[in-house]
This record gives sequence, structure tokens and C-alpha cells, in this order.
Amino acid sequence: MHNKNKRILPFLYLLPTAILLLVFMIIPIIYTFYLSFFDWNLIAPTKEFVGFKNYIDVFIDPINQKVILNTIIYIVFLIILNFLIPYFISLIVKFFINKMQKTYKILFFIPSLFSLVVGAMIFTWMLNPVSGPIAFILKNIGISMPNWSNSGILAITVICFITNWKVFGYNFILLLTGLGSIPQNIIDAAKIDRIPKWRLIFNVVLPMNRGISVYVLILTIVQGLQYVFTPINVITTGGPYYGSSNMIYQTYLNAFVLYKTGTSSALAIVTFIIFLILLFIEIRFVEGRSDKYV
Repeated sequence: MHNKNKRILPFLYLLPTAILLLVFMIIPIIYTFYLSFFDWNLIAPTKEFVGFKNYIDVFIDPINQKVILNTIIYIVFLIILNFLIPYFISLIVKFFINKMQKTYKILFFIPSLFSLVVGAMIFTWMLNPVSGPIAFILKNIGISMPNWSNSGILAITVICFITNWKVFGYNFILLLTGLGSIPQNIIDAAKIDRIPKWRLIFNVVLPMNRGISVYVLILTIVQGLQYVFTPINVITTGGPYYGSSNMIYQTYLNAFVLYKTGTSSALAIVTFIIFLILLFIEIRFVEGRSDKYV
């Protein structure tokens, strides 16, 4: 009897978490998948079954096509601003500066402590094309600042900069910490052999740091697409004419503004599948790779 209680006890400890996952994650995902096969406005007492029509509309509707293209542009910008640039700076700090690393961590991490709403308001004020400080400086040197809120690509760029302001420090610390985990004896041996630093970085450091790099890359895509929701909602609301919207914001817009619950659910499921693929890649390259060294 005592052994039986020991076997049951771990499940009892996990039960509260399992209930929370079931109620707030698994059931909503299943219900969202169910709603994706219906045409429903969230108010009518009945739902019209439409099969895969909502999924087809995700890919053939011109607005959804524009939103998917915007999402790809967001991903490219986020990878450059929130992954490649922090990685480049972390390499410089680790192998070329090698001093005041804690100071750099603190300075870069400070914006992460502020809300994205605050960041959106600050950037909106700074980049105001009429009365903002940057517009004032440009005007004094004879350059007129474009009204970026009327251009989809410029609005996406500004939104990505706001997200970069928030996420940069966190990613920088993760990447710098990953570089610090590389065995020092390997780096010392390379110095003794007088191997150039650029060869050390490309042939040794980057391959050995691939696990944390893939993790930060996927984190940049997933969290970045979630983080841009706030500045989109605060500044552009997806405009001009869906020019700054992405798949996550469009899901919210269809569900709670346009009341196209079926289309919103289909878009949410497609986004969920994309995130699952990214999770599989993360497990394959990060978790699987770490198991080899155990």
C-alpha cells in the first residue's frame, strides 16, 4: 500500500497544473479548431458548417495574403534587428572588447523593464512627422520626414524598432551567456596557435554555440510576432489598409472587431501549426543536441 501511494503522489502534485493546462490551453485549442469549420459571428445562436472554406480563405483572400506577406516581412526584420545584430554585438563584446560585460548587459537590458505601450508612446512622439524631435532636427538640415503611418512598410519598420527596443537586451544577454559557456581552453589553444579571431569565431565559436543560437532565433520569431501586437494595436491598428497587420493581430481583428469567428479560428490554427513546427525545430536542434553531450 505504501508503494502504491508513492506512485500516485507525483500525479497528485501534477494534477493542478494539468487542470490549468486542460482548461486554459487544451480545451480552447480544440474549440478553436472546431470553430474553424463554421461561419459564425460570435452572436448568432446557430453556426453554419462550411468545411475547409475558412482555411482556403486564409490563403486565397487578398487581405489574408497581404497579412501573410506582412508576417514574413516582420519575421525578416525581427531576425535582423533582434537576432543578427545582438549576436554580432555579443561577439564583439566577448572577443574584441572583453571588458565591462556586466555594464553592457545592464545598459542593454534596461528597456526590457518597460512596457511595450510605453515604448510605443515614446517612439510615436519621437517619430511624429510634424512635431517630433527627429522631424525637427531633419527640418533644420532641409529634410522632410515622411508620414510613416501612411506607408505599410515604414509602419512595419517602426513597429519592429519598437519591438527591438524591448527585446534586444534580453537576446543579447542570452547570446553573450552562450558564448561564455564555450570552454576557455579551446579559445586559449587557438590563441597559442595564433589562429585569427575571425577564423576562431566562424570555425569554432559559431558551430559550438549553435544550440543557443537556434533557441534565440526561434524565440525571436515567436515572441517577436507576439510582441508586435501591442504597438500595432496602439499605433496603427493594422493600417493603412492592413499594411502593418500580421497573422496574430489579424486573428484578433477578425474575432473581436469584425466578428468573423470562423476565419479567425482558421488563421489561429494555421499560426499554431507554424509555431508547432518552430517548436519541433527547437527541440530537434537544441534539446536533441544537448542530449548528445550527456
